[in-house]
Formats: sequence, C-alpha cells, structure tokens
Amino acid sequence: MTGGTQQEKKSKSPSSGTRDQPWQLRIWTGICAGAWYRILWRNRFAVGPTRIGMALLLCGISGINTLLWLVQTALMGRQIDRTRIRQAPVFVLGHWRSGTTLLHELLVLDPRHTYPDTFSCFAPNHFLLSAPYVKWWLGYLMPKQRPMDNMSVSWDHPQEDEWALCNMGIPSPYLMLIFPRRPRQCQEYMDLREVPAPALARWKRALVWFLKALTVQNPKRIVLKSPPHTCRIKTLLELFPDARFVHIVRDPYVIFPSTIRTWKRMSRFHGLQKPYEEGWEEYVFNTFNRMYDVYEEDRKLVDPAHFCEIRYEDLVADPVGQMERVYRDLDLGDYEAAHPAIQQYAERTKDYKVNRYELAPATRDEITRRWGAFAERYGYALEPVEAQHEGGEEGTGEEGTGLICLKGPEGAAHK
Repeated sequence: MTGGTQQEKKSKSPSSGTRDQPWQLRIWTGICAGAWYRILWRNRFAVGPTRIGMALLLCGISGINTLLWLVQTALMGRQIDRTRIRQAPVFVLGHWRSGTTLLHELLVLDPRHTYPDTFSCFAPNHFLLSAPYVKWWLGYLMPKQRPMDNMSVSWDHPQEDEWALCNMGIPSPYLMLIFPRRPRQCQEYMDLREVPAPALARWKRALVWFLKALTVQNPKRIVLKSPPHTCRIKTLLELFPDARFVHIVRDPYVIFPSTIRTWKRMSRFHGLQKPYEEGWEEYVFNTFNRMYDVYEEDRKLVDPAHFCEIRYEDLVADPVGQMERVYRDLDLGDYEAAHPAIQQYAERTKDYKVNRYELAPATRDEITRRWGAFAERYGYALEPVEAQHEGGEEGTGEEGTGLICLKGPEGAAHK
C-alpha cells in the first residue's frame, strides 16, 4: 500500500503537536562535530533551502558540544569509567505508540528508580558538566509539546535513550529523520543482527558508558524505554544478564495510523529536508513485522522471573492495579513505596484528550492481513471490513505518554 495520506483519513481531534518554529531546539542540537559532519557527508549535504539556517546553526553548536565533551572527559572521564551499574536496568519494550511512554513514566515515579531525561539524551556527551548551567537558559527554546501529540515537553521528562546514542555518533534508524528524502539509513541497527562485530561492540560500549554516566548522576536502578530495544533482547542480555523486561502491547488498528502520524510529524520537525508524504505505510508495516519476528524469537532467552507483559488498554483502565502486577512479576521490590505517586499520577492525568482517527476500510483490511497474527496472539478482535461501512472506526493517535487519558477512550478499548 502507498499514499498514507490517502488511506488514513484526517484526525478528528483538534490540531495537536508543537508548531514548527525555526528557533526551537531539535534533538540533534546536542550532537558532537565529528558525528554531525559524518551525517552531512553521508547524505551529500542535501539540506533543503528552508533548513539551511538550521544546518548552519547545528554546525556551530556541534563544535561547542565537542568542546564540552572534552572538558567533561578531562574532569570526569575516569569517574565514569570506574562507575559500576549495580542494579540491572529495567527495559520497557513495545512498538511505537503502544503506550511505552506511559509505562515508562509510571515506573520512574518510584523514588528507587532513575532514568535518562530529555537533557541527558539531548546532550549525552556532556550532560554531567553542562546540565546545571545550560538547562535554565535554553529552556525558552524548548517546544512546549512533542511534534506528534499534545504531550508536554521539558528537560526533566523521561526520554528514549536511542536519542542519546544518536547524539553520541552511534548509528540508529532514527537518523532517517534528519534527511527524510534520502534512502532510510542505519536500518540494520533496529535489531542489531546484521551489524558487524566491531560496530556492535562500539554500540555496546556507548550504551554502557551512557548508563554509567546516568549512574554517576543518580546511583539508582535505571529504567529505559526505546522501542527498538523490543528487538534487541539478545544483545541487551549480553550486557545485563539480570535485566528486567516489561512488554506492552496495544490494538494494532490504533498503532498503525498513530505511528504513521508520528514519523511524518517527526521528520517534518527534525528533518533538514521537506519529507515525502508517501511510503510511510509500507515502512510501518514492514518494521512492525520485523520487530515482532525477532521479539518472539528472543523473548525465550529471558528468565520468566524477569519478564512481564501487559496490554495498554488494561493499563489505562487500571493503572494502579496493573503496576502492582508489574512489580510483583518482575520482583521490583515493595510496591507500596511507589503506590502513592502512581495513584496521584492517575488522578492528575485522567482528563487528557487524545487524538482520534478514522481508518479507511482498505487500510483496516491491510492491517488485518499483515498484522492479524499479532492481533490474535494478544487477544485483539479482527473486526470485519464491512463494519467500517456501517458505523466507522475510531482509534486514538496518542501513545499514552505523560499525559494520557487514563479513562480509556472508546476507540482504544479492545474488544
């Protein structure tokens, strides 16, 4: 299928996501010079006319990031290298828009946990040195919302560690967002299976270094969330044999349009070119299947006592009860220590408004054909296409991040 904008009807919710203002920070603003110029060279400096200013700004700021990295390395490099990660991390697994961010934010409410925040992922090379001095005066350049939904953004929000790897110069499938008109690059880093041994060793060193730096900042159990980790279980276990994994799933008829919206909005906001509107449907279909083919194979490697699965719809309906189950299944310690904050969070965010979509019958039919096995495996009904003609179908486009509607909109409820 092609032509995502033709198959996916317009959202029925009010406009959501931050407006693209030229002065706002992009996630790449924290990248070092070497990594930045390698990206430009690999993409033949194919910067769009309206993004030349952004590209020049990044060229200048990348030099500052390199200088700060050298200073932090001189002052704190040995301390970081000597630091031990005493508790194996907790990894939140799940496809984009499955509710991974909601689950991540609930887990990090526990005072015994820590996490990579937006600033540490924005400036992973020097955040230990620069955070006290930089965050306050760059705050006014931060967008107030994420590009794809109404979730608020701040330096202290939990963030995906995949962005940190990007800004450390580690290849990532997320780099396709910088030059979205070029062939999608670094896709082998989605599951790491075809990455050459030296490059894979570099990836491992970078992740461990970043987690050590987080431990220097706050020596607690780290909770991590990046959707690509869903198909990296084997590699993550090689680094952390005692790691905990919690996997969240969601109705695939909701995931599909929301993921397409996410990639489109992210590539427009963070890219240095005007992106193509076509081709996203096939990419989402293929990436989802690739992710879960690997996941289903590698999940067998995890100690059952270190593994838990939940459904987004159940988490939305009963966040307190579901989180208690996660703590019990993963043996994360006394749940009562986290219960009050989780209860308050649920009350505070229960009225959040989500994006809503209609699916064209042909799109729903294709989702059933290509993701039907996933839907049946996790208990989601395969609604016949004819039902679309009778009453229509709505699904939420919001992932369920820091401000998800905990009432559970009808469109997101499983059948």
